[in-house]
Amino acid sequence: MIYNKGDHVNEEVQKPVWDGLSGRLTGTGHVLAVRVYFEDTDFSGLVYHTSYLRWCERGRSDYLRLLGIRHNELASGAFPGEPGAFAVRRIAADYLKPARIDEILEVHTSAGAVTKASLVLKQTVMRDSVPIFRLEAQCVLLSMSGRLLRLPPAITSLFSKGGDPCP
Repeated sequence: MIYNKGDHVNEEVQKPVWDGLSGRLTGTGHVLAVRVYFEDTDFSGLVYHTSYLRWCERGRSDYLRLLGIRHNELASGAFPGEPGAFAVRRIAADYLKPARIDEILEVHTSAGAVTKASLVLKQTVMRDSVPIFRLEAQCVLLSMSGRLLRLPPAITSLFSKGGDPCP
């Protein structure tokens, strides 16, 4: 679906102008490559803790986008039910090893528990196939006024009962 607000049509979500910009879906979820830039580090030259959170947010957003759940469509009411937006209700993070400038990392995202009210997304940041950061985010859908909403079947049906993406 292409988001159309007045005369503005954002076809970027449909046509991959930059192949791979949103990462790629895998058999178990999603993978997004990120490069560590100077802005991601602190005075010690190691990646600052919030950079991992930012990369994981991108991974979650791109995972959902590639599954067909686009934030602008969710907010405009394109999905059945009330317009809404995802919000992180709970987050658990585990910093395992530091990353440094110029390294290429991969953010792996997969679905955990899916209920009528929430979606758990599990994420691991990897360097050369070695986990360096783990995150688990419980995401909920809120109305535009901030009220908790049930996840529409159009969203929950994208995931199996175990949380893995449906084939």
